[in-house]
Amino acid sequence: MMEESLETDDPRSSMPAELHYPHSKYSQWKFKLFRLKSMEKAPLPRETQPEKGALLGTSLPAAPNIELDDDIGPGNVMKLCLGGKSKENVEGPGRRVDMKLQEMETHMNHLRCLCRLCGMILRKVKGPVHDVHGNLDEFSKGALRKMGCKFTSWPEVVLKVFKVDVTEDTESVHPLSFCQCCWMVTIRGGGICSFARTKVPEWKPHSSPCHLCSPRKLSFQRTGRKKRKAIPKAQSLAKRARWDHGDNTAISERRTLRPFGDHHHHGPVLRTWRKPSIQREQWVRNLTHCQKDHLNTKLISEKLPVDFLFSFTCLVCDHLLSDPVQSPCGHLFCRSCIIKYNHVLGPHCPACNLSCTPDDLISPAKTFLSALYSLPLLCPCGKQVSLDSFKAHCLSHDLDEQDAKQQISELDSYLLPNKGGRPRQHLLSLTRRAQKQRLRDMKNQVKAFADKEEGGDLKSVCQTLFLLALRSGNEHRQADELEAMMQGRGIGLHPAVCLAIRVNTFLSCSQYHKMYRTVKATSGRQIFQPLHTLRDAEKELLPGFLQFEWQPALNNVSTSCSAGIINGLSGWTSSVDEFPANTITRRFRYDVALASALKDLEEDIMDGLTETGMEDTACTSGFSVMIKESCDGMGDVSEKHGGGPAVPEKVVRFSFTVMSISVQADEEEEEVIIFTEPKPNSELSCKPLCLMFVDESDHETLTAVLGPVVAERNAMKESRLILSLGGLPRSFHFHFRGTGYDEKMVREMEGLEASGSTYVCTLCDSTRAEASQNMVLHSITRSHEQNLDRYEIWRTNPFSESVDELRDRVKGVSAKPFMETQPTMDALHCDIGNATEFYKIFQDEIGEVYKKVNPSREERRSWRAALDKQLRQKMKLKPVMRMNGNFARKLMTQEAVDVVCELVPSKERREALRELIRIYLQMKPVWRATCPAKECPDQLCRYSFNSQLFADLLSSTFKYRYNGKITNYLHKTMAHVPEIIERDGSIGAWASEGNESANKLFRRFRKMNARQSKAFELEDVLKHHWLYTSKYLQKFMEAHKDSAKALQATINPVESQSNEDMSLEVHDF
Repeated sequence: MMEESLETDDPRSSMPAELHYPHSKYSQWKFKLFRLKSMEKAPLPRETQPEKGALLGTSLPAAPNIELDDDIGPGNVMKLCLGGKSKENVEGPGRRVDMKLQEMETHMNHLRCLCRLCGMILRKVKGPVHDVHGNLDEFSKGALRKMGCKFTSWPEVVLKVFKVDVTEDTESVHPLSFCQCCWMVTIRGGGICSFARTKVPEWKPHSSPCHLCSPRKLSFQRTGRKKRKAIPKAQSLAKRARWDHGDNTAISERRTLRPFGDHHHHGPVLRTWRKPSIQREQWVRNLTHCQKDHLNTKLISEKLPVDFLFSFTCLVCDHLLSDPVQSPCGHLFCRSCIIKYNHVLGPHCPACNLSCTPDDLISPAKTFLSALYSLPLLCPCGKQVSLDSFKAHCLSHDLDEQDAKQQISELDSYLLPNKGGRPRQHLLSLTRRAQKQRLRDMKNQVKAFADKEEGGDLKSVCQTLFLLALRSGNEHRQADELEAMMQGRGIGLHPAVCLAIRVNTFLSCSQYHKMYRTVKATSGRQIFQPLHTLRDAEKELLPGFLQFEWQPALNNVSTSCSAGIINGLSGWTSSVDEFPANTITRRFRYDVALASALKDLEEDIMDGLTETGMEDTACTSGFSVMIKESCDGMGDVSEKHGGGPAVPEKVVRFSFTVMSISVQADEEEEEVIIFTEPKPNSELSCKPLCLMFVDESDHETLTAVLGPVVAERNAMKESRLILSLGGLPRSFHFHFRGTGYDEKMVREMEGLEASGSTYVCTLCDSTRAEASQNMVLHSITRSHEQNLDRYEIWRTNPFSESVDELRDRVKGVSAKPFMETQPTMDALHCDIGNATEFYKIFQDEIGEVYKKVNPSREERRSWRAALDKQLRQKMKLKPVMRMNGNFARKLMTQEAVDVVCELVPSKERREALRELIRIYLQMKPVWRATCPAKECPDQLCRYSFNSQLFADLLSSTFKYRYNGKITNYLHKTMAHVPEIIERDGSIGAWASEGNESANKLFRRFRKMNARQSKAFELEDVLKHHWLYTSKYLQKFMEAHKDSAKALQATINPVESQSNEDMSLEVHDF
């Protein structure tokens, strides 16, 4: 009797014969001993019918072979079959709901500690945490706007960079924050692309074997585990092993979900009660063989909820239901799948193991069938078809393919047979010339179609054909990228960013193209843009591609706005000079260059109007622009490459700088400065206007080349520029100051005698003897108009005077002044000239010249050698052949004087030398500062007093050197600095340092654009030097200053360790 009850009460009694273990008849004490809960007969709790009905929603008949209580539904039976005596069976529904809520709360707490984009734990990443659904903060918005990204919220940026849509995220499934590393990846990519290979994890809902709530530990991974011997079982449903090395993990009754992080996990994985997908697929394949007949769930075009989609899926084959049937327990299957399953494994339900014979299967409700057959499926052809008409749609494809094959066979019958010879090669393996020859007829047809239907837009027609070909081949990813590029929203960098990178890194065309191909081949994406797009971006920045107008029109200047780089000798006529010009010159037209420079400053001008609180629409006229002009020779720039006529290997550059822009509103009386150049002495703000192969001492050639520039400048003084800025036409008036010239260039342009002339100064009429006797009390008396009048007196000699008398009358003017210069001194060359003089004073003090009358040349050489050796050992200053700015800055310091004083024998002379340099260092900041009234007001107030002390010390202690003579820059330093600052406000801001600093750029750009002809070479240098000074490109470079490491990570990710901490695995949580 006891055996009979055990036989009937055993859960295995309802299983088919194939699943019975050979020795399955154990007694009750053996069940308790081994605690096989899945095989126990657990007593079920008593529950009322309304509660269970509300919980399950349906009431189904019980299985015949299992004794159930009065009001127990099939859900309890399934729970019993799966888990036996679990907490969910013995506790009430309220308690189960509370436990479920507690599990979800724990799961959401774990999600709050993770990054949404990389899966990294937030506390392991240094830096702030960002809200993935929030708006951009001011810093991030400003950084991305500089790189051309105009998004305002993080979801838009994340979708663009990481290709992940976070707008549909839920708090119970996805983290709500992302880490600082992902923020840096977004900023480096400019909100457009990602330089790092960040893989976004696939987040799944919470389940029983959740990797966040039940993380894998290293202790689970045993080594040296003895392999179990396989025991022969039935045909399917083998006993589940405890450990499994699969990639997927089963979750509840549903299909498997992938773990977070990397898709390839090594080491054992704790197995749940459900079979993994690999075994399940093989099991279903052996049973049903329905892969070619039933449809996959991936064909559904819309993104449906997982639970909703699961209700339309067969529980046997995981395909969409085909001829669906419903079991007595309420589960759905394909008719063919459940019949094959029952034939092999016995008449029971695969989901809950209840009895289910083919006679018990019924058809589902009509409402369910209508919802099933209305599911939208996406055909590979790209068309969306409902499930009920999908089969007919596929049959139409088969008929079309059969017709196409029949047509091809008919055409093949008319083709001429191949009589041998070379086999026909593939189109892509041919040369470009052979490809053109083969596709000649199709090219003509497409061109004719484009001219007839699309207005000649051949490029759009070809791109559309290629796009349709990709779509028909199911290559949707590449098609999406092509479509994005066609719509102007590609995944690569902006062409202006690529242009800025090329210009600032001095890459030639071949070097940039090699980098473009390397990055494209390595990353698989077109991050950098090809060269032709860079040339299109250049047109927006170079002069000659901007519309403007002058009112009134400029005298003797063309009204054309499309004048780019022109020949500087275009004004010369062959009838005047019988021999060709001994120079090559290229330049921009002055008015076109100024208009382009203002357009480049459009954003700064509009920001200045906003900051000063002025109405944008009220400021359309009254703009005043202050221009600083600079001109200097670069010395010898000879190179081995470049052909053409024999020209001097010395170059002169004429450039300008926009110093400030002010505006006077319609109802205001005073002008308001809205833009001031922050770095007036930088090579980044000094825009080139003219480059010429000419010696700066060649007065005639220099006059002829710069003559048209002077004419354009004089014409612009009498007119106003009308230029569209901020969507409104605005009027600009220009003021020019020629201050960026050294002593030699000023004398050339103003027609004065050379530097060694008796007339020592270009600002006053003092002779060298008068300047040495009275070192301080002088005033500025020279001007451009006065020099023109004196030149006429020198040319005509109206009083019939002798040469000496005439020279004394014109005060050293011996040539015609051809360009107006501002009466000022150049701070850079003043510093260099004074350092040269102090370098000689140091030598004289070492040799005690004040005791000697005429020292020999050998003695002077020995003094210089001793000074150079001391400076090299103590100051690390290497001797130079010619004084430069860097050597002058290091030499004119108190530390350098202390080192020199070690070689001076007399203590009294050492103190005098220290006092002299101390006074000089108090005077120097006044003419070097950009704004001395703000930067050094105390030194400015004491300048006259210090200059008098300096002059007294020179005329007394150092009288042996300054008896009747003085250098040009020492005279200007002591006599004219206060007057210039009172008139102009500054000396250092108007220096020629920016033009001098650009000398090295000429050599680098010349190597970058090495050409066979010097004329084209000079044209390329002028173009790239202009782009180098563009404010628009400088903002891109400032925003991408950290992209070098990211670029290296893209090209060679093995060597780059910048993102080594960005782990995608979260199971070590």
